[in-house]
Amino acid sequence: MSDDRPKLLIVDDEPVNLRVLNQTLNENYRLTFAKSGKEALRLVGLDRPDLILLDVMMPEMTGYQVCETLKSQENTKAIPVIFVSALNDSSDETKGFNVGAVDYITKPISPAVVKARVRTHLSLVDAEELKRTRLQVIQRLGRASEYKDNETGMHVMRMSHYSKVIALACGFSESAAEKLLHAAPMHDIGKIGIPDSIMLKPDKLTDEEFAVMKRHPEIGAEILGESDSDLIDLAKVVALTHHEKWDGSGYPKGLKGEEIPLEGRIVALADVFDALTSKRPYKEAWPVEKAINLIQEQKNKHFDPELVDLFVQELPAILKIKQRWQDED
Repeated sequence: MSDDRPKLLIVDDEPVNLRVLNQTLNENYRLTFAKSGKEALRLVGLDRPDLILLDVMMPEMTGYQVCETLKSQENTKAIPVIFVSALNDSSDETKGFNVGAVDYITKPISPAVVKARVRTHLSLVDAEELKRTRLQVIQRLGRASEYKDNETGMHVMRMSHYSKVIALACGFSESAAEKLLHAAPMHDIGKIGIPDSIMLKPDKLTDEEFAVMKRHPEIGAEILGESDSDLIDLAKVVALTHHEKWDGSGYPKGLKGEEIPLEGRIVALADVFDALTSKRPYKEAWPVEKAINLIQEQKNKHFDPELVDLFVQELPAILKIKQRWQDED
């Protein structure tokens, strides 16, 4: 039977300290021990731990040096390190945090404190892993929708970054703008539910076919469903509202003005600009100036007028993104 308890690496050159931490933690965790910094780094390479408890004052290589080494390497920098040291001056603690530790416990240890700190930091690791996993699911769903469309992965990259630029210009925080960047690729996920005969038709759609196509925002919202994830909830909002128009003539709900969530209004503008300025099997790419002229003509019609002004203001940053993620010929 496999042991799925979290793995801890305990590093200390004093055997008595290793015994104390072993007695404190062995019931709830799988423990590995090292008596030097070099041995600790070797063990990390063999079997990556979930968390490291690290002494500071050791011969040959200090705990600070071990931590710096771990944080400098891509495959180990995310491992949380808790210093456990007899050094109790505030400057020692500050140095520990400066080299990348998540916590600092002074000796002699309190078993209750050690258990609580380890539990807390492992729960933070779990939360971060869950966030990472959800983001990966979002990204893979976005890639799946590309297989049903004439659009490219570069389109999704560009319009997502355009959306972030506009969001920041609107006053979004960096974290909120980053969330929109990750949610925006879901805007057309509902196209997965549209028949290929319509999605891949090279000619203009009939009224009946276009009515089917117009269902993709609601299909997207159904795919993303109800969730306790802020990111998935935002992706659902974007999928459902990115075809609404400022004047109420959009779909699927015919929302008007500020009835349309701001994130949906932002993605609508980013999506249309990239569609206009990108080559497709059925059209050539428009020059940027022509696309901007059309977008400005659509102020108060298709687009939120304030967003159009911000988009034009941020055009240098937009064009840098366009240049960075060009479509391959």
